[in-house]
Amino acid sequence: MNAESMILFNTDEHGVATITLNRPEKYNAFTKDMIVRWGAMLEQCETDSSIKVVVLTGAGKAFCSGGDISAQKDRANNDALERKDFLWRHVHKIAFIMERMDKPTIAAINGAARGAGLDMALMCDLRVMADCATLAESYINVGLIAGDGGTYYLPRIIGTSRALELFWTGRAIGAAEADRIGLVNNVVPLDQLMNATYGLANAIAAQPFEAVRAYKRSVYQGMNMTLSAHLDMVSSHTSILRDTPDHRAKVAEFLERKRPAK
Repeated sequence: MNAESMILFNTDEHGVATITLNRPEKYNAFTKDMIVRWGAMLEQCETDSSIKVVVLTGAGKAFCSGGDISAQKDRANNDALERKDFLWRHVHKIAFIMERMDKPTIAAINGAARGAGLDMALMCDLRVMADCATLAESYINVGLIAGDGGTYYLPRIIGTSRALELFWTGRAIGAAEADRIGLVNNVVPLDQLMNATYGLANAIAAQPFEAVRAYKRSVYQGMNMTLSAHLDMVSSHTSILRDTPDHRAKVAEFLERKRPAK
């Protein structure tokens, strides 16, 4: 299979793009070529003004089992600098694009997400999980740590102590626990997963788009700002948004609804 067939890409009339990891016989473990295409698809989503929300999911029984083990064996003979360079130039590119893309991203977790596969879901803004799926930060089981951002994302989502416990034990958690600790936004039966995900995606895509983008920038950038800097930033955002056609149309709709009937 070539990279194009291993990562599928499509868009719909609502402005929702879907990236599907399509290597089910390998539980969607990713190769270097898949990572390159994955990055290209995300860059297309970032620059295409018709795309408003991005959904990431997997084909078959797994979401993503992480990096392909056979490919990692090939890199075992590389020196440390070459291995670091591979992560920086390829795997980390996904995290950087996801960070700067101010469009909502949703992971539809249809099955097992392990190691880097889980970390790719953590890079998304929202996560919808099938009730049969499981998640694990499994690096410790092979004497490694997350090299693609897991130690950055997971503590921010569920807190330091819970994150460390999952990192240190490598244990798999089910949907009920993932929901309880706030790792996912919603848990649904597997046969309802994509309908629930697209329902959420379409609801967001229908909102005033510039306000959606400004919210994402404000929330993520605000995590590293003082209160003063944050308030200065959001005052600029809201002042600009008042000039947008969406804002003016929404205000006009509101005033029309409030107008007394004759």
